[in-house]
Amino acid sequence: MASLLTDPLFEISGEGRPPNMNYYHFIVNKSEVIWRWWKISPRKVDLHSRPGEDRESHQDFLDDFRLQSEVKIVFGHGILTYVKALCHGQYDYLDRMPDPILLQIINNLELEDVGQLIRTSRRFRELCGSEEFWEQAVRRRFNTVSAEVASLALQVGWRRIFFTNKLQLQRMISHQKLKPEEQHGRRVFDHKEEEFPG
Repeated sequence: MASLLTDPLFEISGEGRPPNMNYYHFIVNKSEVIWRWWKISPRKVDLHSRPGEDRESHQDFLDDFRLQSEVKIVFGHGILTYVKALCHGQYDYLDRMPDPILLQIINNLELEDVGQLIRTSRRFRELCGSEEFWEQAVRRRFNTVSAEVASLALQVGWRRIFFTNKLQLQRMISHQKLKPEEQHGRRVFDHKEEEFPG
């Protein structure tokens, strides 16, 4: 699991909340916390202000209530809480796993559990709504997937295939097969009209 911990553990940047227009960059590495700021002001006094930087160990950051207060003001209480947990060694390994591995894990859940999982984070919502997830779900549900079903999925999406019953699926495939024949018939008919104008 240690291989999942890459530097930086966390990184965020952005402007301060009004009226503060300064720009901030916050990084948490495996060994230290880095807080950088750039003063942005229309005042001439601040025209030649240099960027600032504080570097602290995790323990020093946990003891530095002034810096914690700045982080909270700029990025919010949620970010501060998350960073403090990182500094305490509480890592979210699940969030650091690659998408293909997470998709394999998610596909072993019941559909009701997937519905609950998508409420936990934007990443899980995106993964559970992805074509890769629904393709794996269809392949697991039906054991074998014909070329016709795979072709239909490219048009209507794997999620729709998953929620379509077998009879409707057969109708959709039949309709898909008829489309090229109808188009070919129209082309032949149009061509004959050109040859024999009325």
